[in-house]
Amino acid sequence: MSINIVLYQPDIPQNTGNIARTCAITGTRLHLIKPLGFSVDDKHLKRAGLDYWHLLDISIYENREEFFAKHRNGNFYISTTKGNRNYTDVKYEDECFIIFGKETAGLPEEIHDRFKDRRIKIPMIKDRKARSLNLSNSVSIIVYEALRQLGFPSLN
Repeated sequence: MSINIVLYQPDIPQNTGNIARTCAITGTRLHLIKPLGFSVDDKHLKRAGLDYWHLLDISIYENREEFFAKHRNGNFYISTTKGNRNYTDVKYEDECFIIFGKETAGLPEEIHDRFKDRRIKIPMIKDRKARSLNLSNSVSIIVYEALRQLGFPSLN
């Protein structure tokens, strides 16, 4: 029993390292869609994930076409500030995929259009100067809600 976190073209190694650590400690799978803004050997990425890398179930894809071809029948949600439902308003299912966009640009319109009814958001103040939460914080918030709904499988 698990959920899948998908990072679309992440730019910041420290964010991805923190997310990798969260995934490793919760038994959540991590999927990275290239291009990445760093090397997976990047010292900042490794430092943020500390010594948890051996616990991580990670897959890396050359592009979104490869990712979606491999997971053709996946149950997808996309996390976005343009979401029409709060992340707590959906019922997460075992093996679902939660997709997060690039820190600097979010997700492409094609993905928004494809999953228009599957967009979720974390409620935030409506101030143009405060665009969004940090990516690793957003992932943590949603991962723990999904795991809570699933009864925290294999966590004590």
